Amino acid sequence: MDRLIYTAMTGAKHVFMQQAGTANNLANASTIGFKAQEHRFRAVPVQSEAMPTRAFVVDASVSDVFDEGPLMFTGRNLDVAIQGRGWLAVQLPDGSEAYTRAGSLDVDVTGLLQTKGGQLVLGDGGPINIPPDNVIEIAPDGTVSIVPSFGTPNNANAVGRLKLVNPPEAELVRGADGLFRLRSGQPAQADENVRIASGALEGSNVNVTDAMVNLISLARQFELQMKMLQTADQNAQRADQLLSMNG
Repeated sequence: MDRLIYTAMTGAKHVFMQQAGTANNLANASTIGFKAQEHRFRAVPVQSEAMPTRAFVVDASVSDVFDEGPLMFTGRNLDVAIQGRGWLAVQLPDGSEAYTRAGSLDVDVTGLLQTKGGQLVLGDGGPINIPPDNVIEIAPDGTVSIVPSFGTPNNANAVGRLKLVNPPEAELVRGADGLFRLRSGQPAQADENVRIASGALEGSNVNVTDAMVNLISLARQFELQMKMLQTADQNAQRADQLLSMNG
């Protein structure tokens, strides 16, 4: 009897966790640059001195889906989208480096280029400072140029270059803040082959239809696991009745 309970109990637990992951994907279906997550399950036998007749379900891995999201043109000079593989490097409050594909940028009150989330955008030499009263232009290679709003027109000056990286995806881990980091904790090397599209943003790569279908399927799986637990309980009660009668 306990074999059925092991399978149903752990199955229900991890289906519930997968429901939470799918719901999180759906909640971020409109989040700029968001990458979906997938849960993969497998059965694992209970290791003991007795025969391995019991098994339980484990969440074998939580993988990130790095497929590109749709490109949305905004026409805004401070919006950038990574074309193909690659990441935009940002600086966290503790000075460490993280990576994102959410390229909706802005300039803070001190003139530093930052993301909408408040992280400083890194250039080749650190954060990029934008002088006031200038129009910002960002080239496909990440070069940030400014054109004075007053004075000599079309006099562009480069003030820095976005740090664009493309580390192996297997070495990236997602943090609780949604940003990615290298497993080693070290900063990634800049990759000159990464290109961006200015005046555009990358949308979430979540497929809403697939996620909704998956959520419905998971709800039915959870109900099935709970039904198995109820059946195990009923079988145990009937077994107890038979033993009492025989006694």
